[in-house]
Amino acid sequence: MTSTNPVLIILRPNRGDSPREPPGASLLTHPDALSARRPLCSIRGMGRHLPERQLTNADLEKIMDTSDEWIVQRTGIRSRRVLPDDWITSDLAVASAEAALQDAAIDRSEIDLLIVATVTPDHLCPSTACVVQRKLGMAGVPALDISVACSGFGYALSLAAGMIASGLHRNVLVIGAEAMTRFMNYEDRTSSILFGDGAGAVVVSPEGRFDVLYTDNGADGALAEMIEIPGGGAREPASDKTLADRRHFVTLRGREVFKTAVRQMSLSTRQAVEALGLTTDDIDWLIPHQANARIIEAVGENLGLPSEKVVIDIGDKGNTTAASIPIAMTGVYEAGGFLPGQIIVLVGFGAGAAWSCQVVRVRG
Repeated sequence: MTSTNPVLIILRPNRGDSPREPPGASLLTHPDALSARRPLCSIRGMGRHLPERQLTNADLEKIMDTSDEWIVQRTGIRSRRVLPDDWITSDLAVASAEAALQDAAIDRSEIDLLIVATVTPDHLCPSTACVVQRKLGMAGVPALDISVACSGFGYALSLAAGMIASGLHRNVLVIGAEAMTRFMNYEDRTSSILFGDGAGAVVVSPEGRFDVLYTDNGADGALAEMIEIPGGGAREPASDKTLADRRHFVTLRGREVFKTAVRQMSLSTRQAVEALGLTTDDIDWLIPHQANARIIEAVGENLGLPSEKVVIDIGDKGNTTAASIPIAMTGVYEAGGFLPGQIIVLVGFGAGAAWSCQVVRVRG
């Protein structure tokens, strides 16, 4: 039997300005139609973990040529979180996962798939997800990493939606976790002032509190060198030279990142709401990847959104890459900000270049 409104819609817009009309889009001509739309999946619970230690701009002034004023003007960041010396990425992931499991009121024995989005794995092999699985006591549960940097959480959420819609899995634990400060060259003020450590997690199920109505992901490998950690892989295996040349740290082209991120996150958001028969006026919360406060402000302005609808959560956390969206979303949730029926847009852009966008509705 065929359906005019498939359970799972992964949109792949055309190269032009207008997104392709998704299957069943004719049923979505106004916001009221969303009430009859079958969600792809639902977020049942969420949690986050932020290390207590903070690296302030004043601390950075002592080790590099910079100032608090210079950093705040360009990024909106005053401090960033740093994980304890005896912690690694999997520890951050476990702490956020335990918070999400508790919030979802689900036993870990009911989780049947674990996905960790990270670009700062404990090691290249085995996956960090397998280490997290062991630490959580979830032996036998399939576990995998995905490495899509700042869009990693969105990609992981899309994968969870597909797995649930297919019936292959029922309860998926999705984690974004990063130990970015372990990969910083503190002689490079372009990149090192931006990043911090942390983790956010969600439990994704067929039924929950936040219905995922739409998801779309994209990438452009032609921009692969815009943000990268060049050393340590097969292209540049670790050696005395790669260490001396500091090839194992994050590098980025700041101006190019700014322009491309603003353009793509604005476009992804417009395509998402149009695909659902909505407009940007229907957005109650825009939660972008927390790359830089100036990027986020520019995206909000491009979309014509008032500042109170745009979440900027970077000031005391820094850019936590794949963890930033679940961290920011959990922050609004814990503050009681979400109301029944509200429309939330999650949108990310980062290394790859890769981007991701989801539309979520708060259940009544």
